[in-house]
Amino acid sequence: MVYNFKVFKKCAPNGKITLYMGKRDFVDHISYVEPIDGVVLLEEEYVRGRRVFGQVVCTFRYGREEDEVMGLNFYKELFLASEQIYPPPEKRDYELTKTQERLLKKLGAGAFPFRLGVPAGAPGSVTLQPGLEDEGEPCGVHYYVKLFVGDSEIDRSHRRSTVALGVRKLQFAPSKPGPQPCTVVRKDFVLSPGQLELELTLDKQLYMHGETVAVNMCVRNHSNKVVKKVKASIQQGVDVMLFQSGQYRNVVASVETQDGCPLQPGSSLQKVLHLTPLLASNRDKRGIALDGQLKRADTTLASTTLLLDAEQRDAFGIVVSYSVKVKLYLGALSGELVAELPFILMHPKEGRAKMIHADSQADVEMFRQDTVHHQESVEVY
Repeated sequence: MVYNFKVFKKCAPNGKITLYMGKRDFVDHISYVEPIDGVVLLEEEYVRGRRVFGQVVCTFRYGREEDEVMGLNFYKELFLASEQIYPPPEKRDYELTKTQERLLKKLGAGAFPFRLGVPAGAPGSVTLQPGLEDEGEPCGVHYYVKLFVGDSEIDRSHRRSTVALGVRKLQFAPSKPGPQPCTVVRKDFVLSPGQLELELTLDKQLYMHGETVAVNMCVRNHSNKVVKKVKASIQQGVDVMLFQSGQYRNVVASVETQDGCPLQPGSSLQKVLHLTPLLASNRDKRGIALDGQLKRADTTLASTTLLLDAEQRDAFGIVVSYSVKVKLYLGALSGELVAELPFILMHPKEGRAKMIHADSQADVEMFRQDTVHHQESVEVY
């Protein structure tokens, strides 16, 4: 039987250290995170008497790179895991994956496996969409695996003997859907009798990227006011945990209608509004939260951030949420009536294989039987 499998390959500038990884997307299951594993190929003469360390680094850029002047920077690093890979430990406390076993067999005696654990509750990979005129690295939370030669894990690494490859920490839709979202809001008027009532219902709580959200709306006008128009929107909430005032909202889909309006006193209106939140219609908006990007790879709007405990938010991360907002306009003197419903927007678990794909940040090698086709590495992070 012939086995074909692809791996990502990245080589250090001096060519002495080569990193191989079977995947670059690692799933956060809320209570635990998939370990990050791979194989490193070392040149024996070069590493003899030296140490090689592996680390998982989470970086948080919260300001534009071009605004960094006079020593001020808007960039923080968090080292989530660090292990010595070479010399290897006497006893390995984990089992190798099938990809690691195959790589060790193909690469020979100079290859060493590694596994790095990411703690539960670590922030998810999120990129904030830059403006059209912005340059430099985009703001957001990014991860990369770093291998380097040094005397200790806190030793300063040298670029020529360092290899770093970007990875992503993702969440996927839960298997059990939550309760159907529903709310009723009412508005009283000081100088006139009666109430205006707005009832909102979504057909489900969990939506996948690309799906249309159907907003079921029922308006009952028991007042003497007139509803002139209706506006519905999907809002993306972005909470940058580093700042107390780091919360803001983006409208990612909206529709305005006067169908059935003006709604006279004593009347009712039942209507279904359809909204589809897509990145394609928001590419010119700065600050839109996107799923973590690998360089030159396409992405989508950021998925909803699921937390194990809402009180234990990591001050290092970005929390994303979505809600449907419906507003009834009653005129300049009578004001407005607003109702809001939260929902979850995520990728399905079965869509995971589609997200793991090659990109030009690292070479992708095809292994077939006992041959290894070495390719020239691309020197970008």
